[in-house]
Amino acid sequence: MPNFLFVYHGGSMPESEEEQTKIMAAWGAWFQGLGDSVVEPGNPVGMSKTVNSDGSVADNGGANPASGYTVVSAGTIDEAVGKAKSCPMLDGGGSVEVAEIHVVEM
Repeated sequence: MPNFLFVYHGGSMPESEEEQTKIMAAWGAWFQGLGDSVVEPGNPVGMSKTVNSDGSVADNGGANPASGYTVVSAGTIDEAVGKAKSCPMLDGGGSVEVAEIHVVEM
């Protein structure tokens, strides 16, 4: 079964400890609902830099910087998208980019 990368964009940081507890519970419930399809729960990520083909570096993370990631397994990209549709990131105004991971033997 293929693996898919969920890249989280946007969202907001909790403003209180109570809000953080609520958000973490939502993520925990979502991961639990995904069950064995979670290959790697991932993590939030910090500010990124973009290295361009001309060697220049942009400090702003690009037009839509990543805010975290998860790896899940699913039969098809449409099935993976279905799993992403219930992601708590969407409740916070963020988005989830879904892409199949192609394994290349080296």
